[in-house]
Amino acid sequence: MDKMHPITLLTDFGHQDAYVGILKGVIAQIAPHSQLIDLTHQIPPQDLWAAQFNLRNAYPYFPPQTVHLVVVDPGVGTQRHGIAVQTHRGYFVAPDNGVLTPVLQQERVVGAIALDRPQYWRNPQPSSTFHGRDIFATIAAHLATGQALTTLGRALDPTGLVQLPIPATQQTAQQITGVVQYIDHFGNCITNIPGEQVANLTWAVELGGQDMVGVKTYGDRPPGSLIALIGSHGWIEIAVNQGNAQDHLQWQVGTVVWVKLNP
Repeated sequence: MDKMHPITLLTDFGHQDAYVGILKGVIAQIAPHSQLIDLTHQIPPQDLWAAQFNLRNAYPYFPPQTVHLVVVDPGVGTQRHGIAVQTHRGYFVAPDNGVLTPVLQQERVVGAIALDRPQYWRNPQPSSTFHGRDIFATIAAHLATGQALTTLGRALDPTGLVQLPIPATQQTAQQITGVVQYIDHFGNCITNIPGEQVANLTWAVELGGQDMVGVKTYGDRPPGSLIALIGSHGWIEIAVNQGNAQDHLQWQVGTVVWVKLNP
């Protein structure tokens, strides 16, 4: 049996419909022995920010040559490119709409292509609403079998690929200002403030005129308590021990967060 690279799947398809299974069926026709790993299919519909956040936190944990397939595609059927990108971490197949922002920011791209060669699609006349099935899945499968990136499409300049304008933090000697960039399944409000910015410091999140001092783990406060800590993803987050911080605070993605240094 020829060695095939694993493929991860990240979509906003949910599990009510057959869409995820269809992707896997298309892949199985080309790369039947490739291991398929579901990152998540619960991205909120068309939420590019949530997609890039989950990809950012997941892809470093996979072996080199892994193929990462991302199908969150509000522009399906428009003039936006389908793309594949190669780095030393592996391959990334997605629409060119910003979902690959973390890869383009953090990794050295060794190749990028437009998915413009119909002979490698499932159908030379793809559905205008399901490129995940007809284009992206087949390209990911070909890459998993060891097909060279350069054979699958026209070369692109990676500096011209779409990136999301992720807000930067602002820092003074006394304070870091950031925003909530993602809210997870537990209702934890995850900011865009890297934990490394408060390393070896006493710090606190300002909430309603009170300072909530950062702790190390959820259990450092009683159940039901609001807490601030550095999550496993490396970002400062606001949580409730055994509860839901979003429900408690009514925060949304984009809510401004202030972290005081050495309060």
